[in-house]
Amino acid sequence: MFSVEMEKIKPIISVTAEHQEELKSTLNNIKEPFIFLEKQNQLFAYVSLNNQLLERLKENHFSKDILLNHAKSIESICHLSENISLPALFQIIGEPFAIIKGEDGKPSGYIRREDVLAELFKQENKSVDLLKIILTSIPMGIFVLDKEKRIINCNEAGLKMIKSTAEKVLNFPAETIFSKEHIDNVFSTGKTLLNHLEITNEMGVLVDYSPIMNYDDVVEGIIIVVQDLPMVEEMAMEIEYIKDLNKDLNAILSSIYDEILVVNAKGELIRFSDNIIQDFWKVDLKELIGKNILELEDQGLFTPSVTRLVLEKRKKVSVVQETKTGRKILAVGNPVFNEKGELDRIIVASRDITETTRLKSELLEMRKISEQYKKELDDFKSKDRFLKKLIYCSPKMEKIMNQVKKIADFSSTVLLHGESGVGKEVIAQAIHQLGKRSSKPFLKLNCGAIPENLLESELFGYAKGAFTGADKNGKEGYFKQANEGILFLDEIGEMPMHLQVKLLRVLQEQEVIPIGSTTPIKVNVQIIAATNKKLEKMVEEGTFREDLFYRLNVIPLHIPPLRERTEDISLLSFHFLQKLNEKYDRNYHLTPDAVNVMEFYPWPGNVRELQNIIERLVVTADHSAIDAEFVSQFLSLGYEHKKMKPVITRVIPLQEAIDHVEEQLIVLAMNQYKTTTKAAKALGISQSSVSRKYQKILSEKNMNIENLSTI
Repeated sequence: MFSVEMEKIKPIISVTAEHQEELKSTLNNIKEPFIFLEKQNQLFAYVSLNNQLLERLKENHFSKDILLNHAKSIESICHLSENISLPALFQIIGEPFAIIKGEDGKPSGYIRREDVLAELFKQENKSVDLLKIILTSIPMGIFVLDKEKRIINCNEAGLKMIKSTAEKVLNFPAETIFSKEHIDNVFSTGKTLLNHLEITNEMGVLVDYSPIMNYDDVVEGIIIVVQDLPMVEEMAMEIEYIKDLNKDLNAILSSIYDEILVVNAKGELIRFSDNIIQDFWKVDLKELIGKNILELEDQGLFTPSVTRLVLEKRKKVSVVQETKTGRKILAVGNPVFNEKGELDRIIVASRDITETTRLKSELLEMRKISEQYKKELDDFKSKDRFLKKLIYCSPKMEKIMNQVKKIADFSSTVLLHGESGVGKEVIAQAIHQLGKRSSKPFLKLNCGAIPENLLESELFGYAKGAFTGADKNGKEGYFKQANEGILFLDEIGEMPMHLQVKLLRVLQEQEVIPIGSTTPIKVNVQIIAATNKKLEKMVEEGTFREDLFYRLNVIPLHIPPLRERTEDISLLSFHFLQKLNEKYDRNYHLTPDAVNVMEFYPWPGNVRELQNIIERLVVTADHSAIDAEFVSQFLSLGYEHKKMKPVITRVIPLQEAIDHVEEQLIVLAMNQYKTTTKAAKALGISQSSVSRKYQKILSEKNMNIENLSTI
């Protein structure tokens, strides 16, 4: 295969007088005809038509005379020796050509590449080998088209560039690979089309379309020159990606709430987003493109300039700018550095926070209101949960609780009196939970459970070093700890006389003086006192101060004993039993007759005794059903050791009282003697009367139990 050696030419950039001698020297040194090669409209090499190539031409009856016959005189274009340079010559001719030398070795003319190829077409059979040699020798892709626009020849370089084979290309219409529009244009106009980028899934190439003309300037065919650009497709894809990225960035900038400015290292505005802060810029930002925005600070448009701060500190800066109109703008400047670590750009994001500041204040206010509502709701829930823990249904307890709800709204001193175990502490807690002090402390102190010598220090506290053995830091008393809350003093009747005086001072002056100190401490404490003694009698006996009694007895509440509110017995019994069942995973229940027995028992220990009896029944019971016989085993001692008279707690019709006593006697007799016969003998009435009345009592109790279960 014949190879063509390419030799580089020193490029001549411009047409000046100094280049004329260089051009002459270049042409004189070339001893043979040659063809120039171009790249991006510049001559970069030439192929010599040496003797070996000429011999090939002669063998195929393509003599040197052909070149000379088709050569055009250089002098016909211009005077080469006077004022023309090599690049200028190429620009004048405007297409690839070969310079022909005469017998004297000097350039005498040039011949176009198409003229040579046209002659080869005429001598098709004889010049096949030569054409293959030429096509193979050219490093670019070459495709030759005939008049029918079919590809009749090509080189291997071209096939590689379009990623195909000769079998799929030769004798096929060229438009299946290349642009039909460009091919038709060259055939119709005879003009050369250069630098057309064609990208498909199979290839990415740069294509030149050159016509092959005969002597009559008729297009005989087309030479398609293909330059493989491996990076063209990648570059095109990257360009498309950049375009898409640019669209995305513009869309993002348009959707961002903040105003975005891009400033260069000199402080000059380059571009900005669509979102502009209203009433901030006094001019159209388009007019500020290319101008230094630092000057705007000097003009007093805003202060301070975040751009200036970033330029000075070379780090991210956040400032709140204030305009002449009083608007507040949050501006954040982010520096962008190049590869050398030099400041390249400043991105400024600004947001009008005037409205935001106002909304923030409103939000804080709403949060306070919400917290207040939440607190009130929690208080309501807490009160509701506490009320559910209060188990009662008797009219007397209903009346007591109505009084408690009224008392809870005030801070008056309350005196609770009643028998031991009636639930005085529960009532005190109810006053705390239902009142305005529910969120404050609730402290309880049993005045009878603490030794007299310690009670004073517990109540009033002591200063450091007040006495031997005292805490070196001193101690706060119950009054100080319960400040703003409630102090529950149980068994107030057990308080020593000398402490009663100090307690009276606290109630009168609302201040305490710790032991070992002379400085009074102001306190705001509500006192709830409780006792099971008759304080009026103690006052008469001189064991309780009269003035303190009247100070405590502001709101007196008498808690009735359990025997005076028998309606609560069954309800409390079921409540305690349910709690024990849940605690020990049991399923005990009271039979109706067991409830009857419990209701007729006087309960000297009141609710506390009832709770203890229920726990004793659960612990010792052998069966899940707890009946009257089993209950009476634990209550019988109360009947034997204490003769109880029938208790009537209110004025009622005589017959109703008689029926009530009769019912109690029949139930007690049946519990004790078990049979109606023995019970009748003990009561002194007939057996049939006992049987009839007892069945009636049981029937009524069963009905009450069913109603209670339904509730």
